[in-house]
Amino acid sequence: MLFIFAVEVSYKSRKLEKQLTDPKEMAKSFGQLAVKIKMRLKNLKDADNLAIMRTIPAARCHELTGNRKGELAVDVSGNYRMIFEPLHDPTPKKDDGGLNWEDVTKIQIKEIEDYH
Repeated sequence: MLFIFAVEVSYKSRKLEKQLTDPKEMAKSFGQLAVKIKMRLKNLKDADNLAIMRTIPAARCHELTGNRKGELAVDVSGNYRMIFEPLHDPTPKKDDGGLNWEDVTKIQIKEIEDYH
């Protein structure tokens, strides 16, 4: 029996879902960034779990800090990031309290943002 696991992606709002799933809306909303956004979405959806994203250097998947603690981001371009959070209840944690990246298989995309 073949099991295919992939990260399940959902969206914070219907508007964002439309912007990130409809090619015309994506191009209209994000212009030249649309190609890279589409690539990052494919990377996420093709990954068995979030730990796989750490093996893609250009994605630079990382946890955020401060008032964004609990959220993660992947690079879309030099300044733009795709912000998301694990969609597990409770969030998978390691014994030391850190995020267990291997157990994160569901995420919710919150926004595409230039936070610099």
